[in-house]
Amino acid sequence: MDLKDKLISSFMAFENNVDIEHSVHDVRTEAMKNFELKGFPTKKEEAWKYTSLNSIQKVDFSIFPREENTLEYKDVKKYFLHEIDSYKIVFVDGIYSSYLSETTHDGVDICLMSAALTKPMYKAVIDVYFNKVASKDESLTTLNTAFSREGAYIYIPKNKMPKKPIEIIHFATGNEASILLQPRNLVIVEENAEVQIIERHQSLTSNEVLTNSVTEIFAAKSAIVDYYKIQNDAATASLIDNTYVDQKDKSLVKVHTFSFGGKLTRNNLNFYQNGEYIDSTMKGVTILGDKQHVDHHTLVHHIQPNCESHQDYKSIYGDSSTGVFNGKIIVDKIAQKTNAFQQNNNILVSDKATINSKPQLEIFADDVKCSHGCTIGQLDEDALFYLQSRGIPKKEARALLMYAFANNVLESVRIPELKTRINRLIAKKLGVNLGFDL
Repeated sequence: MDLKDKLISSFMAFENNVDIEHSVHDVRTEAMKNFELKGFPTKKEEAWKYTSLNSIQKVDFSIFPREENTLEYKDVKKYFLHEIDSYKIVFVDGIYSSYLSETTHDGVDICLMSAALTKPMYKAVIDVYFNKVASKDESLTTLNTAFSREGAYIYIPKNKMPKKPIEIIHFATGNEASILLQPRNLVIVEENAEVQIIERHQSLTSNEVLTNSVTEIFAAKSAIVDYYKIQNDAATASLIDNTYVDQKDKSLVKVHTFSFGGKLTRNNLNFYQNGEYIDSTMKGVTILGDKQHVDHHTLVHHIQPNCESHQDYKSIYGDSSTGVFNGKIIVDKIAQKTNAFQQNNNILVSDKATINSKPQLEIFADDVKCSHGCTIGQLDEDALFYLQSRGIPKKEARALLMYAFANNVLESVRIPELKTRINRLIAKKLGVNLGFDL
């Protein structure tokens, strides 16, 4: 039985064992029909031309964990942003860990998706927001919707801001020979509210892990959302991350993606600007080695006038790693006065590394300012020689140039402790002590 057939046969058992609202049941059933019709995406599809899921489909993943595994905080402390206090929503092999978590209902709701999907007190919100911006056609998103049960539920009411940042962390322990995890996050930020969120998926084992994650973010008028994704997983872990953002007037949403590890990572990041004077920002740093593969797919749909979007992705590829960037900007006819910027810069530090970059613009308005660009090259030999002439060893000189190349992405990180952590991850990934305070 292949993975698709296993998932289809497992769906009925899943539905029979979860307590859900009838409306959610209908959403799940329709989603499974869509997945059954389409199956896993293949390289014949333009959007998946450079990323194959064939090897993943050959693995006999466990769909549901057989037993709960516990973790001690001291053993996983390094994966938290422990330098500051934060709310924490932690899952171990897909199961909520109350021991490692800190949730709250004090003026805001920072809790579990399972509670929101099953308790009547949340029904009004779920009916309005759940599965409303996520794609009904993208097969892996519909697969997640069919099995959606657990994840983070974050609701920030009007004019509110949580007292501290929120960390969403998923651990895989190796309790199963191989496991498929499908977390579902719902983030709702009402008018003039603000939130900071850090998300991480971390395997603690060499066993195969596949995470198919979906996050829906709703930013109301004048809301501010600061979202950070840290991807530095084990060499046997694969991640398919689907994020959908719905923005209203004068809202500001920033998503930073830091991709440093994992076997295969696919980031689908989709912004829909349903209002005026909206600002959407997507920034990313990717540093790969070995045979790692990262695929960034971005979409910004400018639907209303007087809005901005900024995309800036910097990538460094070594060894036999592969990178993909496919960024699309759509400007509707009504979306006049749009200011859209997209840039993808790549450095290949190995003859065997590969990058496939495809920036795209679809503009139907005539009074806009839109630009896109892509560069692929090697380190500047003149700059390298200059640093060496000043007494800096070649290895450190190369690292400094690569750090400087990616640094402007870090400048917009608003949590100082997180910025320091990312700096350290970059230095470690480059394999050198940069020689200054991180």
